[in-house]
Amino acid sequence: QVDLPHATMYKLLVALALVAGASAFAPVVKPTTRSSVAVSAAVEDMLGADVETAGVWDPFGYSTNADAATLKRYRCVEIKHGRIAQIATIGYIMGDVWTFPGYLSKAADVKFSDVPAGMGALQAVPVAGWAQIFLFAGLLETKFFKQDDDKEPGDLAKFNWVRYEDKELKERKLLSEIKNGRLAMMAIMGMMVQEQVTGMTTIAQLKSGALSPFPHIDL
Repeated sequence: QVDLPHATMYKLLVALALVAGASAFAPVVKPTTRSSVAVSAAVEDMLGADVETAGVWDPFGYSTNADAATLKRYRCVEIKHGRIAQIATIGYIMGDVWTFPGYLSKAADVKFSDVPAGMGALQAVPVAGWAQIFLFAGLLETKFFKQDDDKEPGDLAKFNWVRYEDKELKERKLLSEIKNGRLAMMAIMGMMVQEQVTGMTTIAQLKSGALSPFPHIDL
């Protein structure tokens, strides 16, 4: 067994989280024969392709030789991950702010108040509870919010869905969602890594004033 210095171990944790997050933005697919020049132009034309990076940022080459269908799939995945990350960010913070009353599982004698905020909830929720969560998510994914190939990426709901007729307004709203989703993906990864490093959730850190990412280490 090799004992890494704490500073090295924490830096490694952060690096692994960032790599995992970047790879989650777009799944690996089999390349096609489309030329890289044509692909580059198509990527640059996508809404939000260079809004934060002053140019297309694709360090892992996911868009290399990707066809139009693959690029659309990437955008669908990015929007979906962004929406999930926004909900996850709110849920992560709310664990320190408010708790449901009553029991999470009467059979296991687990109350909602017994579930800690942050990453500790992963071990506190019974296996049956996680099974229900995954089944519910799968139902939403395959039934109620399934992506239609004939619709724009992210246009999922069949009811109570706001659609904008004004092209400029629509692009502004869509760009806001993409940017907020990207921010939320980085935010939830950062908060989880920070908790593993410091042992405190985001709210606990704010209350204690311990805002350094490595409070006990002289870097």
